Amino acid sequence: MWALDQPCPPRAERLFADTPWALLAALALGAASTGVLVELAALPPRAWHVAGVTAGHGALLATALAWARVSSTAGVVAVALLALAAAAAGLGALGALAYLGPALWVLWLAGRGRLTALGLGVPVPLRGVLTGALVGVGLSCHLLVSVSRTLGVHVRVDSVPAVLAAVGYDVGANVLAAECFFRGALFNRAQRRWSFAAAASLSTAAYVVRYLVDPLLPKSVELVVGAVFYLTLLGGINCWLLWRSESLVPGLLSAVIFFAAYRTLGFA
Repeated sequence: MWALDQPCPPRAERLFADTPWALLAALALGAASTGVLVELAALPPRAWHVAGVTAGHGALLATALAWARVSSTAGVVAVALLALAAAAAGLGALGALAYLGPALWVLWLAGRGRLTALGLGVPVPLRGVLTGALVGVGLSCHLLVSVSRTLGVHVRVDSVPAVLAAVGYDVGANVLAAECFFRGALFNRAQRRWSFAAAASLSTAAYVVRYLVDPLLPKSVELVVGAVFYLTLLGGINCWLLWRSESLVPGLLSAVIFFAAYRTLGFA
């Protein structure tokens, strides 16, 4: 009778359940093969950039969609749209508009109620949106002031189309994939198993590592230390924003604003 009155609670799903391993292996193989062909001069150097964007951001976004239990086709479409956008961006600044493709695809899935597990397609409290915007503005202002004072790097927009192209890349690839995976998927899944602090620490640590291995990040010691500082703050706060509002939108907004400010710096 006690067993009937006190049913055993369901076991938490494995942390890496539903990971699309076959797709991730295909992306890794494609990137490695492209790298070899570029080294052999069989492909132009630009092909390596396209393969890197497709494999890196595609892996994060496809895994997030799979963890949200969306059909595997949705992940493949997201990867294809990222590859198309990365290729189109090489044709000029206007080509970067193709990065709206992955963003619109995720928006469409969210509108159909298929991404609620990631915190998308759910009611977004206005207070959460405003808080996300304030976080992005606050971190951006601190970044611009501290970098100008310590490294002598000032806001400099040599080419407006280039900056807009970089922001388009952030909206449709960089920020979108990172927030969907590290916050919407990894943090959300981890917090159902452990405490908020443990889940946020795991998500933020993985988030920082993702950028430290990014070949596009400047590698001077000062810039790496600064990147770790700001990305740790941004990652931790975005975990809190998701936990507080139950929506991924505030974190997406704060990250887009922060990276838009970063793109105006001379070394970006």
